[in-house]
Amino acid sequence: MDFSLILVVLTGLSGFIWAAEVLYRRIAGAENGEPSDNIIVEYSRSFFPVLALVLVVRSFLFEPFRIPSSSMVPTLLIGDFIFVNKFEYGLRLPVLNSKIVEIGVPERGDVMVFRLPSDPSVNYIKRLVGLPGDTIIYRNKRLYINDELIEMEQSGIEAESGAVIATEELGEALHYLRLDPRNPGREGTYRVPQGHYFMMGDNRDNSQDSRFSQVGFVPEGNVVGKAVRIWMNWDFSGMPNWRRIGTRID
Repeated sequence: MDFSLILVVLTGLSGFIWAAEVLYRRIAGAENGEPSDNIIVEYSRSFFPVLALVLVVRSFLFEPFRIPSSSMVPTLLIGDFIFVNKFEYGLRLPVLNSKIVEIGVPERGDVMVFRLPSDPSVNYIKRLVGLPGDTIIYRNKRLYINDELIEMEQSGIEAESGAVIATEELGEALHYLRLDPRNPGREGTYRVPQGHYFMMGDNRDNSQDSRFSQVGFVPEGNVVGKAVRIWMNWDFSGMPNWRRIGTRID
């Protein structure tokens, strides 16, 4: 179910009912301040400003999302609630997702929310690795961009799984990633077409991303926004993890 569409419809409907009532009262010579006998009109008058504010903030400023999977570990954990900056890459119309104001463009290393190309009703979050025209190679757990090996430095090992935690620098973004020695991961060579992006999860060997046909290259029109902050972590199995509140997403 597309929440943006529902919000647009409810906002438009309540605004129309309220405006129609105001117009009717002017024609009839009634006082605008008098309460209406119609409960639908009263509800529309009360809820329209709230719905309009939520629509503007959610469509053009910030939108909350919840992380449901481990594909971005260690950067993002299951149960992280995040804010996504909707104006970083330009203003887009809700529902249509068409850009109306150019502001900025996605940069390599950004953690980005996008609509899944095969099912636009589903939102994914991954790290932007390949820009239009790039050639991406992932082999032996190492990343190459345009034949250049991306530097990686090991920073630790998970005690239980034996997974390697490392740092990697993409553009200006220095971030952590996770490599699973028990899982070879999806390897291959990928050439990013114009107007598209190549996305990968930080949990490199346990992420369904642009290496897989279910995701593939992400069209520019499917971009939702840039993930910027964690505002809560709660996986509903216990108490919230208060230490992650306010953490910046790099």
